[in-house]
Amino acid sequence: MLSQSTNDRNRDFAFQRLRTAFPDWESVSRAPSTAIAEAIRPAGLANQKSVRIRDILHWVKATYGGFDLSPLCGQDPREVSATFMQLKGIGIKTISVVLMVACGANVFPVDTHVHRICQRLGLVPQGLSAEKTHELMQPLVPPGKSYSLHMNFLRLGRTICQARKPRCAECPVALWCPSSSLFESE
Repeated sequence: MLSQSTNDRNRDFAFQRLRTAFPDWESVSRAPSTAIAEAIRPAGLANQKSVRIRDILHWVKATYGGFDLSPLCGQDPREVSATFMQLKGIGIKTISVVLMVACGANVFPVDTHVHRICQRLGLVPQGLSAEKTHELMQPLVPPGKSYSLHMNFLRLGRTICQARKPRCAECPVALWCPSSSLFESE
């Protein structure tokens, strides 16, 4: 949730501050939202995110008896996603990242970078939302490949295939990219 509407540096700094201010998730769940907001302020939207984080922690504890999410790992990712997406502040990207990283689930999170790569490579039509891109890409990713594909697309989008100035001449997939000719002269 901290990564929403911010960059990686601010997200990481906010998370570090949160972990410094609160030793465990129980402490975060019991803290006033103003104290959480102060800790996560570098991530932006701190007042909104702090309330959501605390509410989600309360729900997780009430639902699972604590903050251990390992019981999710044995469940159908689609059912887990549907359940968690009912909570304010959790979308398909957030729950997909949790399931992929914590459980090794074969889900394909689509953030802004992955979304851009999928569109530029012509894997999905231009103009789709990230959510629709997730829906279309999920069945295309071979079992056991979602983590590596996500991480490689993420790295490519952050370092080479950037939104404003893609560096197509350095791109390892430029030969197969229908968009590379659009940016070559820049």
